[in-house]
Amino acid sequence: MEGNILIVDDVVTNLAVLANIIKNAGYTVRAVQSAYEAKDAIQAKLPDLILLDIAMPGVDGFEFCDMLKAVPSTAEIPIIFVTALSDPETKKRCFSLGAADFIEKPFDVNEVTMRVNTQMKNISMQRELEDYNKRLHKMMKDQIDKITDDQRFLIYGLVKLAETREDPTGTHMINVSENARFLAQSLQLSPKYEKEVSNSFIDDIELAAPLHDIGNLTISDRILLKRGKLTPDEFAIMKTHTETGARTLKEIYSRNSYSRYLAMAIDIAYYHHEKWNGKGYPKGLKGNEIPLAARIFTVVDVYDTLTRDKCYRDAFSHDEAMQIITDESGKSFDPDIIDIFTKIQNQLRRNASVSLKS
Repeated sequence: MEGNILIVDDVVTNLAVLANIIKNAGYTVRAVQSAYEAKDAIQAKLPDLILLDIAMPGVDGFEFCDMLKAVPSTAEIPIIFVTALSDPETKKRCFSLGAADFIEKPFDVNEVTMRVNTQMKNISMQRELEDYNKRLHKMMKDQIDKITDDQRFLIYGLVKLAETREDPTGTHMINVSENARFLAQSLQLSPKYEKEVSNSFIDDIELAAPLHDIGNLTISDRILLKRGKLTPDEFAIMKTHTETGARTLKEIYSRNSYSRYLAMAIDIAYYHHEKWNGKGYPKGLKGNEIPLAARIFTVVDVYDTLTRDKCYRDAFSHDEAMQIITDESGKSFDPDIIDIFTKIQNQLRRNASVSLKS
Protein backbone atom coordinates (compact mmCIF):
# COMPACT_ATOMS: atom_id res chain seq x y z
CA MET A 1 0.00 0.00 0.00
CA GLU A 2 1.13 3.60 -0.57
CA GLY A 3 1.59 4.81 2.97
CA ASN A 4 2.05 8.23 4.53
CA ILE A 5 4.75 7.98 7.20
CA LEU A 6 5.83 10.74 9.59
CA ILE A 7 9.34 10.70 11.11
CA VAL A 8 10.01 12.78 14.24
CA ASP A 9 13.68 13.15 15.30
CA ASP A 10 15.68 16.18 16.36
CA VAL A 11 18.86 14.89 14.67
CA VAL A 12 18.99 15.81 10.98
CA THR A 13 21.29 12.89 10.12
CA ASN A 14 18.85 10.37 11.61
CA LEU A 15 15.98 11.96 9.69
CA ALA A 16 17.88 11.72 6.42
CA VAL A 17 18.84 8.07 6.94
CA LEU A 18 15.35 6.96 7.97
CA ALA A 19 13.68 8.96 5.22
CA ASN A 20 15.91 7.37 2.61
CA ILE A 21 15.22 3.83 3.87
CA ILE A 22 11.47 4.39 3.94
CA LYS A 23 11.36 6.06 0.51
CA ASN A 24 13.25 3.11 -0.95
CA ALA A 25 10.63 0.83 0.61
CA GLY A 26 7.99 2.64 -1.50
CA TYR A 27 6.33 4.94 1.04
CA THR A 28 5.68 8.69 1.20
CA VAL A 29 7.74 10.35 3.94
CA ARG A 30 7.42 13.55 5.92
CA ALA A 31 10.25 14.44 8.32
CA VAL A 32 10.12 16.92 11.22
CA GLN A 33 12.53 17.75 14.05
CA SER A 34 10.24 18.27 17.07
CA ALA A 35 6.90 17.37 18.63
CA TYR A 36 5.66 20.89 17.87
CA GLU A 37 6.40 20.50 14.15
CA ALA A 38 4.88 17.03 14.28
CA LYS A 39 1.59 18.44 15.66
CA ASP A 40 1.35 20.82 12.69
CA ALA A 41 2.16 18.00 10.26
CA ILE A 42 -0.49 15.75 11.81
CA GLN A 43 -3.09 18.52 11.65
CA ALA A 44 -2.31 19.04 7.98
CA LYS A 45 -2.69 15.33 7.23
CA LEU A 46 -3.03 12.30 9.48
CA PRO A 47 -0.14 9.90 8.94
CA ASP A 48 -0.61 6.16 8.62
CA LEU A 49 2.45 5.48 10.80
CA ILE A 50 4.78 7.55 13.03
CA LEU A 51 8.45 6.83 13.70
CA LEU A 52 9.17 8.72 16.92
CA ASP A 53 12.51 9.44 18.57
CA ILE A 54 12.52 9.29 22.37
CA ALA A 55 15.31 11.66 23.41
CA MET A 56 14.25 15.06 22.05
CA PRO A 57 14.50 18.54 23.65
CA GLY A 58 11.27 20.11 24.91
CA VAL A 59 8.57 17.46 24.54
CA ASP A 60 10.26 14.08 24.38
CA GLY A 61 8.96 11.01 22.55
CA PHE A 62 7.27 9.49 25.60
CA GLU A 63 5.34 12.70 26.34
CA PHE A 64 4.37 13.17 22.71
CA CYS A 65 3.16 9.56 22.41
CA ASP A 66 1.06 10.05 25.55
CA MET A 67 -0.46 13.19 24.02
CA LEU A 68 -1.32 11.41 20.76
CA LYS A 69 -2.93 8.44 22.52
CA ALA A 70 -5.15 10.79 24.54
CA VAL A 71 -6.78 12.27 21.42
CA PRO A 72 -9.39 10.12 19.60
CA SER A 73 -8.32 11.28 16.13
CA THR A 74 -4.70 10.17 16.66
CA ALA A 75 -5.04 7.44 19.29
CA GLU A 76 -5.08 4.62 16.73
CA ILE A 77 -2.06 5.75 14.70
CA PRO A 78 0.68 3.10 15.16
CA ILE A 79 3.90 4.46 16.67
CA ILE A 80 7.34 2.90 16.30
CA PHE A 81 9.79 4.31 18.85
CA VAL A 82 13.29 5.04 17.59
CA THR A 83 16.13 5.25 20.13
CA ALA A 84 19.70 4.40 21.00
CA LEU A 85 18.48 3.19 24.40
CA SER A 86 18.04 -0.57 24.38
CA ASP A 87 17.62 -1.39 28.07
CA PRO A 88 14.58 -3.46 29.12
CA GLU A 89 12.98 -0.63 31.12
CA THR A 90 12.96 1.68 28.08
CA LYS A 91 11.39 -0.97 25.91
CA LYS A 92 8.86 -1.76 28.63
CA ARG A 93 7.86 1.89 28.88
CA CYS A 94 7.53 2.17 25.10
CA PHE A 95 5.07 -0.70 24.90
CA SER A 96 3.19 0.40 28.04
CA LEU A 97 2.46 3.69 26.26
CA GLY A 98 0.91 1.79 23.36
CA ALA A 99 3.83 1.62 20.94
CA ALA A 100 3.44 -0.78 18.03
CA ASP A 101 7.16 -1.53 17.75
CA PHE A 102 10.71 -0.45 18.67
CA ILE A 103 13.73 0.29 16.43
CA GLU A 104 17.25 0.68 17.83
CA LYS A 105 19.98 2.99 16.63
CA PRO A 106 22.22 2.69 14.68
CA PHE A 107 19.77 1.71 11.96
CA ASP A 108 19.87 -1.56 10.08
CA VAL A 109 18.27 -1.08 6.67
CA ASN A 110 16.69 -4.52 6.56
CA GLU A 111 15.34 -4.27 10.11
CA VAL A 112 13.79 -0.84 9.56
CA THR A 113 12.26 -1.94 6.25
CA MET A 114 10.88 -5.14 7.76
CA ARG A 115 9.37 -3.44 10.82
CA VAL A 116 7.79 -0.64 8.76
CA ASN A 117 6.46 -3.13 6.20
CA THR A 118 4.93 -5.22 8.99
CA GLN A 119 3.07 -2.24 10.44
CA MET A 120 1.87 -1.07 7.04
CA LYS A 121 0.58 -4.56 6.23
CA ASN A 122 -1.26 -4.59 9.57
CA ILE A 123 -2.80 -1.22 8.71
CA SER A 124 -3.84 -2.48 5.28
CA MET A 125 -5.43 -5.60 6.77
CA GLN A 126 -7.22 -3.52 9.41
CA ARG A 127 -8.68 -1.24 6.75
CA GLU A 128 -9.77 -4.18 4.65
CA LEU A 129 -11.47 -5.65 7.73
CA GLU A 130 -13.20 -2.33 8.46
CA ASP A 131 -14.41 -2.11 4.84
CA TYR A 132 -15.66 -5.68 5.02
CA ASN A 133 -17.49 -4.97 8.28
CA LYS A 134 -19.11 -1.89 6.74
CA ARG A 135 -20.29 -3.90 3.75
CA LEU A 136 -21.51 -6.67 6.04
CA HIS A 137 -23.33 -4.17 8.25
CA LYS A 138 -25.02 -2.62 5.21
CA MET A 139 -26.00 -6.04 3.88
CA MET A 140 -27.47 -7.02 7.27
CA LYS A 141 -29.31 -3.69 7.55
CA ASP A 142 -30.77 -4.12 4.07
CA GLN A 143 -31.91 -7.62 5.00
CA ILE A 144 -33.40 -6.45 8.31
CA ASP A 145 -35.20 -3.62 6.50
CA LYS A 146 -36.65 -6.17 4.07
CA ILE A 147 -37.76 -8.40 6.94
CA THR A 148 -39.30 -5.40 8.68
CA ASP A 149 -41.21 -4.45 5.53
CA ASP A 150 -42.41 -8.04 5.15
CA GLN A 151 -43.52 -8.04 8.79
CA ARG A 152 -45.32 -4.74 8.33
CA PHE A 153 -47.26 -6.05 5.31
CA LEU A 154 -48.14 -9.23 7.23
CA ILE A 155 -49.25 -7.23 10.27
CA TYR A 156 -51.38 -4.88 8.19
CA GLY A 157 -52.99 -7.81 6.41
CA LEU A 158 -53.76 -9.61 9.66
CA VAL A 159 -55.04 -6.49 11.41
CA LYS A 160 -57.14 -5.44 8.45
CA LEU A 161 -58.84 -8.82 8.62
CA ALA A 162 -59.48 -8.29 12.34
CA GLU A 163 -60.77 -4.73 11.92
CA THR A 164 -62.87 -5.20 8.78
CA ARG A 165 -66.06 -5.35 10.83
CA GLU A 166 -65.42 -1.99 12.57
CA ASP A 167 -63.30 -0.14 10.03
CA PRO A 168 -63.64 -1.38 6.43
CA THR A 169 -61.29 1.42 5.23
CA GLY A 170 -58.35 0.12 7.33
CA THR A 171 -57.34 3.71 8.14
CA HIS A 172 -57.47 3.25 11.92
CA MET A 173 -54.45 0.95 12.02
CA ILE A 174 -52.51 3.30 9.72
CA ASN A 175 -53.41 6.37 11.79
CA VAL A 176 -52.49 4.85 15.15
CA SER A 177 -49.27 3.45 13.72
CA GLU A 178 -48.14 6.78 12.24
CA ASN A 179 -49.32 8.87 15.18
CA ALA A 180 -47.77 6.56 17.78
CA ARG A 181 -44.47 6.92 15.97
CA PHE A 182 -44.82 10.70 15.73
CA LEU A 183 -45.76 11.07 19.40
CA ALA A 184 -42.86 8.82 20.45
CA GLN A 185 -40.45 10.90 18.35
CA SER A 186 -41.76 14.03 20.06
CA LEU A 187 -41.31 12.45 23.49
CA GLN A 188 -37.71 11.55 22.59
CA LEU A 189 -36.96 15.29 22.46
CA SER A 190 -38.15 15.71 26.06
CA PRO A 191 -35.53 15.32 28.85
CA LYS A 192 -38.07 13.23 30.79
CA TYR A 193 -38.31 10.55 28.10
CA GLU A 194 -35.10 10.81 26.05
CA LYS A 195 -33.49 7.84 27.84
CA GLU A 196 -36.56 5.60 27.52
CA VAL A 197 -37.53 6.45 23.95
CA SER A 198 -34.70 5.22 21.72
CA ASN A 199 -34.74 5.03 17.93
CA SER A 200 -35.52 1.31 18.16
CA PHE A 201 -38.40 2.08 20.56
CA ILE A 202 -39.85 4.41 17.91
CA ASP A 203 -39.52 1.79 15.18
CA ASP A 204 -41.05 -0.88 17.41
CA ILE A 205 -44.10 1.14 18.45
CA GLU A 206 -44.91 1.86 14.81
CA LEU A 207 -44.97 -1.89 14.09
CA ALA A 208 -46.64 -2.87 17.36
CA ALA A 209 -49.48 -0.31 17.37
CA PRO A 210 -51.72 -1.95 14.71
CA LEU A 211 -51.87 -5.17 16.77
CA HIS A 212 -53.58 -3.54 19.76
CA ASP A 213 -57.08 -4.92 19.12
CA ILE A 214 -56.18 -8.32 17.68
CA GLY A 215 -58.22 -9.83 20.51
CA ASN A 216 -61.41 -8.40 18.95
CA LEU A 217 -61.41 -11.40 16.62
CA THR A 218 -62.95 -13.36 19.47
CA ILE A 219 -65.70 -10.80 20.20
CA SER A 220 -69.03 -11.43 18.48
CA ASP A 221 -70.58 -8.87 16.11
CA ARG A 222 -73.54 -8.64 18.45
CA ILE A 223 -71.31 -7.00 21.06
CA LEU A 224 -68.59 -5.42 18.96
CA LEU A 225 -71.02 -3.63 16.62
CA LYS A 226 -73.83 -2.94 19.08
CA ARG A 227 -75.34 0.50 18.53
CA GLY A 228 -76.52 1.03 22.07
CA LYS A 229 -74.79 0.93 25.44
CA LEU A 230 -73.33 -2.43 26.41
CA THR A 231 -74.84 -4.26 29.35
CA PRO A 232 -72.54 -5.14 32.27
CA ASP A 233 -72.29 -8.73 31.00
CA GLU A 234 -71.55 -7.58 27.46
CA PHE A 235 -68.93 -5.12 28.68
CA ALA A 236 -67.29 -7.88 30.71
CA ILE A 237 -66.99 -9.93 27.53
CA MET A 238 -65.74 -6.92 25.59
CA LYS A 239 -62.96 -6.35 28.11
CA THR A 240 -61.57 -9.84 27.49
CA HIS A 241 -60.16 -8.70 24.14
CA THR A 242 -57.14 -7.26 25.96
CA GLU A 243 -56.18 -10.53 27.61
CA THR A 244 -57.06 -12.62 24.56
CA GLY A 245 -55.00 -10.39 22.27
CA ALA A 246 -52.01 -10.39 24.62
CA ARG A 247 -52.20 -14.16 25.04
CA THR A 248 -52.26 -14.68 21.27
CA LEU A 249 -49.26 -12.42 20.78
CA LYS A 250 -47.38 -14.17 23.61
CA GLU A 251 -47.81 -17.48 21.81
CA ILE A 252 -46.32 -15.96 18.66
CA TYR A 253 -43.54 -14.27 20.66
CA SER A 254 -42.57 -17.55 22.31
CA ARG A 255 -41.54 -18.75 18.85
CA ASN A 256 -40.05 -15.43 17.72
CA SER A 257 -38.47 -13.94 20.83
CA TYR A 258 -35.96 -12.01 18.68
CA SER A 259 -38.79 -9.67 17.58
CA ARG A 260 -38.65 -6.65 19.89
CA TYR A 261 -41.82 -5.16 18.49
CA LEU A 262 -43.81 -8.27 19.48
CA ALA A 263 -42.83 -7.78 23.12
CA MET A 264 -44.06 -4.20 22.87
CA ALA A 265 -47.21 -5.31 21.04
CA ILE A 266 -48.05 -7.60 23.98
CA ASP A 267 -47.82 -4.65 26.39
CA ILE A 268 -49.98 -2.46 24.16
CA ALA A 269 -52.62 -5.14 23.57
CA TYR A 270 -52.82 -5.97 27.27
CA TYR A 271 -52.64 -2.51 28.83
CA HIS A 272 -54.06 0.00 26.34
CA HIS A 273 -57.27 0.30 28.39
CA GLU A 274 -55.46 0.97 31.67
CA LYS A 275 -55.87 4.48 33.09
CA TRP A 276 -53.39 6.80 34.77
CA ASN A 277 -55.58 6.95 37.89
CA GLY A 278 -55.78 3.15 38.19
CA LYS A 279 -59.43 2.84 37.15
CA GLY A 280 -58.83 1.03 33.86
CA TYR A 281 -58.66 -2.65 32.97
CA PRO A 282 -57.66 -5.49 32.96
CA LYS A 283 -55.22 -5.04 35.89
CA GLY A 284 -56.09 -1.63 37.29
CA LEU A 285 -52.50 -0.44 36.93
CA LYS A 286 -51.76 3.12 37.98
CA GLY A 287 -49.35 5.80 36.75
CA ASN A 288 -45.92 4.56 35.69
CA GLU A 289 -46.96 0.97 36.44
CA ILE A 290 -48.48 1.10 32.96
CA PRO A 291 -45.79 0.40 30.32
CA LEU A 292 -44.71 3.54 28.47
CA ALA A 293 -45.63 2.11 25.05
CA ALA A 294 -49.19 1.49 26.25
CA ARG A 295 -49.44 5.01 27.75
CA ILE A 296 -48.34 6.52 24.44
CA PHE A 297 -50.55 4.32 22.33
CA THR A 298 -53.69 4.90 24.44
CA VAL A 299 -53.64 8.60 23.65
CA VAL A 300 -53.38 8.24 19.86
CA ASP A 301 -55.91 5.38 19.87
CA VAL A 302 -58.51 7.43 21.74
CA TYR A 303 -57.86 10.44 19.52
CA ASP A 304 -58.35 8.47 16.31
CA THR A 305 -61.41 6.66 17.69
CA LEU A 306 -63.04 9.92 18.74
CA THR A 307 -62.48 11.58 15.36
CA ARG A 308 -64.08 8.84 13.24
CA ASP A 309 -67.69 7.70 12.83
CA LYS A 310 -68.70 4.69 14.92
CA CYS A 311 -71.77 2.50 14.63
CA TYR A 312 -73.20 4.10 17.79
CA ARG A 313 -72.24 7.80 17.20
CA ASP A 314 -70.93 10.38 14.74
CA ALA A 315 -67.31 11.50 14.75
CA PHE A 316 -66.19 14.30 17.05
CA SER A 317 -64.33 17.25 15.55
CA HIS A 318 -60.63 17.61 16.21
CA ASP A 319 -61.23 20.37 18.75
CA GLU A 320 -63.90 18.35 20.53
CA ALA A 321 -61.66 15.29 20.67
CA MET A 322 -58.76 17.37 22.03
CA GLN A 323 -60.99 18.83 24.72
CA ILE A 324 -62.13 15.37 25.81
CA ILE A 325 -58.52 14.13 25.93
CA THR A 326 -57.11 17.13 27.81
CA ASP A 327 -59.98 16.90 30.33
CA GLU A 328 -58.79 13.34 31.05
CA SER A 329 -55.16 14.34 31.60
CA GLY A 330 -54.09 12.91 34.95
CA LYS A 331 -57.18 10.70 34.99
CA SER A 332 -57.14 8.43 31.95
CA PHE A 333 -53.85 9.66 30.51
CA ASP A 334 -50.27 10.39 31.57
CA PRO A 335 -50.29 14.21 31.99
CA ASP A 336 -46.72 14.59 30.72
CA ILE A 337 -47.59 12.76 27.52
CA ILE A 338 -50.75 14.83 27.09
CA ASP A 339 -48.69 18.01 27.48
CA ILE A 340 -46.56 17.01 24.49
CA PHE A 341 -49.55 15.59 22.62
CA THR A 342 -51.29 18.97 22.70
CA LYS A 343 -48.17 20.64 21.30
CA ILE A 344 -48.15 18.40 18.23
CA GLN A 345 -51.91 18.25 17.71
CA ASN A 346 -51.89 20.14 14.41
CA GLN A 347 -49.60 17.55 12.84
CA LEU A 348 -51.81 14.77 14.21
CA ARG A 349 -54.86 16.40 12.66
CA ARG A 350 -53.13 16.48 9.28
CA ASN A 351 -52.15 12.82 9.65
CA ALA A 352 -55.76 11.93 10.40
CA SER A 353 -57.22 13.99 7.55
CA VAL A 354 -54.82 12.58 4.97
CA SER A 355 -55.47 9.00 6.02
CA LEU A 356 -59.23 9.44 6.16
CA LYS A 357 -59.26 10.66 2.56
CA SER A 358 -57.27 7.69 1.31
